[in-house]
Amino acid sequence: MSNTRKPGLPPNPHAAAAGAYDSHAQAHTPDQREVEARVLLKAAKAFQAIQSRWDEVSPEELEGALTYNRQIWLMFVDTAVEDDDPARPVALRNNIANLGVFIFNQTVDILASPEQKKLDILIDINREIAAGLMSRPSEKKDEDKGGL
Repeated sequence: MSNTRKPGLPPNPHAAAAGAYDSHAQAHTPDQREVEARVLLKAAKAFQAIQSRWDEVSPEELEGALTYNRQIWLMFVDTAVEDDDPARPVALRNNIANLGVFIFNQTVDILASPEQKKLDILIDINREIAAGLMSRPSEKKDEDKGGL
């Protein structure tokens, strides 16, 4: 069967739609780093909202936000532990895993003894990691060249 269209026949509307969808998806799909940064910022924003209404927040709402954050970090830790991609140095993967363990311990501490102030560290870590994810790798290399 030939891929060419017979003269006089209209183009296949399904193929045209699929091609248009593919072009749109490629142009508008964020990269993985951007997605990860966004979910970290979403968790940080949820923690800030809880802090601003601390006296009105239910234990279930706090637990939900902590669970969401823990799930994000669980994915990071799993990827760090399972991924043996040489482009990701062992030291970086170890740091991510260690940071994840810290997040998990903080989560348990907050659940055991909820205090508004304890959310600060989770907010700060999520923001800092998100900022790093949103910076382009080439920008990071340029900064390293001019560093100490």
